[in-house]
Amino acid sequence: MKPIPSALALGALLCLLCACSEPTRLARMGGVKQTDKEDLASESFSFKSLGKTDVDLVGETHQKIFFADLKQLAEKLYRRNPGEWRKSGHTSLEEAMEALFKEPYPQPNKMRSIDCIRLTFDEAYRGDRVESFIAGIATMTMEAYNDTHDYYFTDMLDAQKLYNSARNIEAAAWLLRSKVDSHRRPFLYSYTPEKNQAANLSFERLLGRLISNQDIIAQVTADRTHRNIKGTIQSAVMFIPL
Repeated sequence: MKPIPSALALGALLCLLCACSEPTRLARMGGVKQTDKEDLASESFSFKSLGKTDVDLVGETHQKIFFADLKQLAEKLYRRNPGEWRKSGHTSLEEAMEALFKEPYPQPNKMRSIDCIRLTFDEAYRGDRVESFIAGIATMTMEAYNDTHDYYFTDMLDAQKLYNSARNIEAAAWLLRSKVDSHRRPFLYSYTPEKNQAANLSFERLLGRLISNQDIIAQVTADRTHRNIKGTIQSAVMFIPL
């Protein structure tokens, strides 16, 4: 009995795919290290990708870029406010960063999402304010992404939740820039310039990237699902529940 041609073709395709993925596997076995940016730009072939649409892959990429930028923001805040990571008993900034971005993300005072962001600007709070600010944004954003990193054609993100998360980051950015304690000191030093120096705009650029990232993926998702995003009339200090 002659082999079925389609089976032969499928076998050849599988061999070709395995051969294509082999250099990447060997490079990893050889200890080749990749930076976060290289990981974003180059992903090895995975059979899981066969169950993903282009929109799924775009969503995953946007999430990776978002958290790479959030890590930059966290590091900059810790460098401007070194006393904060010491509150948690860490011995170095690097140790604090590792703990902050280890999933599940920290939940200061058992809070997450927008409640955790608000905690940053509560004068009675005595904990690490960088941790509460960043962990709040991280957990809120993951909520908008349905608390997962992998998406398939059967999954569906909610464009409205992604859009609302962008508006909440705008509110968080405003609080970071403007909110002061009873002694007129910022809860976290960021935009505030050092003596005789110009304002530090790098924080604004990073937060702007986080906001635009969420706005873009919200619009991509809305186009996919053919649903309109409802705009909101929002006070600068008001958060929107997801």
